[in-house]
Amino acid sequence: MSFAQHFDVAIVGGGIVGASAALALRKLGKSVLVMERDVCGSRSSGVNYGGVRRQGRSLVQLPLSQRAHAIWGRLPELIGTDGEYIRSGHLKIARTEADLASLQTYRDKSQALGLDLQIIGGDALRKTYPWLGERVLGGSLCAEDGHANPRLVSPAFAKAAQAAGAVVMENTTAKHIHHSGRGFEIESDTGVHICSDHLLNCAGAWAGHIAAQFNEMVPMVSAHPVMAVTDPLPAFMNLSLGVEGGGIYARQAPRGNCVIGGSRGFALDDLRARPSREAIGLVLARSVELLPSLRHAHVIRTWSGTEGYLPDHEPVIGRSQTTPGLIHAFGFAGAGFQTGPAVGEVLAELVCHGRSSTPIEAFSIARFSAVSSSVTSTPGDLP
Repeated sequence: MSFAQHFDVAIVGGGIVGASAALALRKLGKSVLVMERDVCGSRSSGVNYGGVRRQGRSLVQLPLSQRAHAIWGRLPELIGTDGEYIRSGHLKIARTEADLASLQTYRDKSQALGLDLQIIGGDALRKTYPWLGERVLGGSLCAEDGHANPRLVSPAFAKAAQAAGAVVMENTTAKHIHHSGRGFEIESDTGVHICSDHLLNCAGAWAGHIAAQFNEMVPMVSAHPVMAVTDPLPAFMNLSLGVEGGGIYARQAPRGNCVIGGSRGFALDDLRARPSREAIGLVLARSVELLPSLRHAHVIRTWSGTEGYLPDHEPVIGRSQTTPGLIHAFGFAGAGFQTGPAVGEVLAELVCHGRSSTPIEAFSIARFSAVSSSVTSTPGDLP
């Protein structure tokens, strides 16, 4: 049976961005609905690598990333769990002189933004981290970055929002969304009819479909990162590891399991993705080269997910250019887990105050206004 219920804000997407926004909005006194077609935190927010790093973010993202860093520091009081969040440090390694020069350039350009990056030469690096492979020439350490368990953190934001008074509808798809001139009307596949003054488009890799309904085409495609986890190993890696220029990333969880990622999987359908045998082999080969301790480790699980990518690898965050009350937040290209809590606060500010205290001009959807409407917003594989 259909029924209509009015909210100040309706949020489509219950990942870490949408759930964080719901929590922030409730703290500002707004009535909030979160509509999630699966369960909250089950898509890219819950199946990602778990890196919580600022190092390597684009310079325009760093103010947002820094804001998120402060929020992560008070996670237990905010959502009732630490989510296995550890400020272990994040080490980005260089395998060539060009990579090392790139790390030094980034250090110099980001110096005023408070990352406190330390460039470490090869000999000193191997002495400090003897578990690294021989190909490492140097690295950049961000001592206050770290990692967390996304399977704990992302759902916890939704539970905290619900405990604060947000209405959370899981296994509910926004089938039709219409702007009546006075607000938004949302009809779900379960027959629920919702009205709201504001709509937050936080639908992840599928958010392009919603934007397109309001004549805002974005050239977003999807990618499917490959992840693997080993059986528990004796503790040897005390930080989160990345590689300049890409390749792999790795961390060791408190229980001893090593989480490693890299390469690309493929989509099974609109919702599901999986790693290929070849991609898993590539990730394992690269991992052993840089982390010899993994040579005889047993991989107990592999998986993939779906992330949205825009051509400039910057997200869309901000008000719609066509529809009053519509605010977008999507296309985080793998950065959404770390920045998500800050994005949620920014969205709440836009709803309540009409502006953000953190600069987001670089993320406006207006930068795609010249893109032809022939560009599809349906996620596809990166080339």
